[in-house]
Amino acid sequence: MMSLSAGTIIGGYEIIGPLGAGAMGEVHRARDHRLQRDVALKVLPERYLMDPDRRARFEREARLLGALNHPNIAAIYGFEEAEADGGRHIGTLVLELVDGETLAERVA
Repeated sequence: MMSLSAGTIIGGYEIIGPLGAGAMGEVHRARDHRLQRDVALKVLPERYLMDPDRRARFEREARLLGALNHPNIAAIYGFEEAEADGGRHIGTLVLELVDGETLAERVA
């Protein structure tokens, strides 16, 4: 994974810190400076963007989340490809940031 550090800029978002990681990438708390709000950024590393199967899976996830509207599901604000500091090309899902316990914590 790319392990973005606080202060890294991706498109119009500034990384604040990590929230978690999974098979498809990392999730970070980020600041949307245009709308003055914190969001969750799910970041797909560049090497996955170059893999047509992983890229298609990521895009399907974005479309699926965009089609859902329920109070218990975080909203998706966007899907974009951007360049991070240092010229790295990445894909991001911009999601509603929901503070509180994680699903893993809740299940336990």
